Amino acid sequence: MNEERLAFLKTVTPFNVLSEDVLRGVVDLLQEIRHPKEAVIHLQDESKMRGVEIVVEGEYETFFYDSEQNKRVIEYYRRGSCYGGVSILLNKKRSIRTVIAKKGTLVYFLHRHDFKALCQAYENFFHYFTARYGQRMLDDEYAHFVKPSRAPEENAIAADQFYSRRIEAIEFRDLVTCPQDAPVYEAARAMAEGKTSCLFVTDAQSNVIGYVTDITLRDNVVAQQAPTDSPVASIMDAPVLSIESTAYVYEALLLMFRTKTRYLLISRNGEYIGFISRNKLLSDQGQSPFVFIQSVRQALSVNELKRRWEEVPKMVYQLLNRGVRAEIVNQVITAVADTIALRVIEGVVVEMGPPPAKFVFMVLGSEGRKEQTLLTDQDNAIIYEDKANEHREEVREYFLRFAEIISDRLNSIGFSFCEGGYMAKNHKWTHSLSHWKRNYQEWMAESNPDTVMKFSAFFDCRYLYGEPSIMAELKEFMNQELQGPLDSFFFHMTKNALQYEPSLTFFRNIRTFARGNQQVFNLKKTMTPIVDLVRVYALKHRIFLTNTGERLEALWHEQVFTEKEYHELLHAYYYLMGMRLKKQAVQIINDRTMPDNYLDPNKLTKVEQVTLKEIFKVISDFQVRIKVGFTKSLY
Repeated sequence: MNEERLAFLKTVTPFNVLSEDVLRGVVDLLQEIRHPKEAVIHLQDESKMRGVEIVVEGEYETFFYDSEQNKRVIEYYRRGSCYGGVSILLNKKRSIRTVIAKKGTLVYFLHRHDFKALCQAYENFFHYFTARYGQRMLDDEYAHFVKPSRAPEENAIAADQFYSRRIEAIEFRDLVTCPQDAPVYEAARAMAEGKTSCLFVTDAQSNVIGYVTDITLRDNVVAQQAPTDSPVASIMDAPVLSIESTAYVYEALLLMFRTKTRYLLISRNGEYIGFISRNKLLSDQGQSPFVFIQSVRQALSVNELKRRWEEVPKMVYQLLNRGVRAEIVNQVITAVADTIALRVIEGVVVEMGPPPAKFVFMVLGSEGRKEQTLLTDQDNAIIYEDKANEHREEVREYFLRFAEIISDRLNSIGFSFCEGGYMAKNHKWTHSLSHWKRNYQEWMAESNPDTVMKFSAFFDCRYLYGEPSIMAELKEFMNQELQGPLDSFFFHMTKNALQYEPSLTFFRNIRTFARGNQQVFNLKKTMTPIVDLVRVYALKHRIFLTNTGERLEALWHEQVFTEKEYHELLHAYYYLMGMRLKKQAVQIINDRTMPDNYLDPNKLTKVEQVTLKEIFKVISDFQVRIKVGFTKSLY
């Protein structure tokens, strides 16, 4: 038997680097273990490894579980494969992956004390495991799941990256330069045109020899009454400090504080590739969402805006886990999304030149309600003022092109195109004010089931950019129209909202449907009847707030809802919103998958399941009430 084992070990990497005498000693230490079919041998980051296991017969299936219990990065360990060495050496003895034994699996087990003794005595043996780990970590998906297990809320926005994030991984500014003999006023003009607070001065060989900032101009020119036609070299600050792009963020900040400099050149392979400011680095480290939003306002490129939007899921998870209410988290997401959209719109206005007419860029649907989640698309439209016939085509052509550029850039940032086409780039949704008035008039006066289903999102419209008076005029028009006889409009709006049945069975169990290997329900559809029915009540009472929570509060003050009804609906809606946001954040952060709205109730605690059932009951009672109020029946 021992000779058999010896012959086998000679074929196993890395044991084959050991001498025969050493291998004979190892053979005596091996234990033979058989595993039943489909036995779970180890759980990722939970099972403590007693030792390493060498597969002799059968196979190990190894993988990571994501939050949906989907298997990720599946690998098979067959005859001659060794599992557990990396986990013992580099993961605090915890199994890096989940391991399941297949039919007929036999392994040789070597205790971790003996394994570690081999690692200490034989460098080549030890290096095999560390090198294998390094190679696997080059796989981005593998590396993602191997990260030390810690709650995403500990990451804040970039807090845990402070000591691990490199300069090259952050957004830095391109250099704006001028020659040393350029007059001061030309330097100031270059700063204004480049929208930079720091300009670098170069010599005849294009070497950077100094810099000029807003403070330089204040202290060395204005305060000294220096002539603005003097050479910029005479008033510049020096020397210029630089740092390699591979340096860490904390190194850059320490250098800045130590030298009292506010700007650093960034070098790569001996060349300057940009610069970074102290304010930029400090704002990137800030954990406050308000500091984060300010950093979005200061973003200067579409790529930087995209990077900012990609950081939002971490912030959302952090806020929710700190106990911040879901309605406040919605406001934070909305503030970030609005700021990004405004930066895009402002940039396009600068590029295309002044618009040929006053206009409003408005947002609709969840954007309009300030209830965006992390699974969001574009819903927007443009209203421009009516112009004389001879300018009508010119105006329309401008705004269609304007809308197309904005929509394309928002899509590249992460706000995907609306599948239904409810975007300003669609010629249907960029029109004059008079055309928009006709739209709303037709939707209300000639209402049918199809129109209310298609166009209900347009009754959640919200001003974002442009001339506020245009939006005010449209709202006043709607106010007048809603005072007319609109029984059919409200009937169909209500019928549309009542199509959803709460996911509760007769026996008060949560009704689910199959999706893949899970039984789930749809969180978005669960919330929709509250959104739709509150909208109906708001329009009926001519309340032009768009946010569901704000509408509910206004309806309570109008005594449409009792205080009890108001609080029940508000709690139900934002409890579901919180679950939805956290679910989506986990999918993006932990699983690196596109977020969705499906939830498996079996993954919830008993308290969460009971709370959900109570919420479904609240929604059901709400639907009964509106059936009586608007459809005069209890069918």
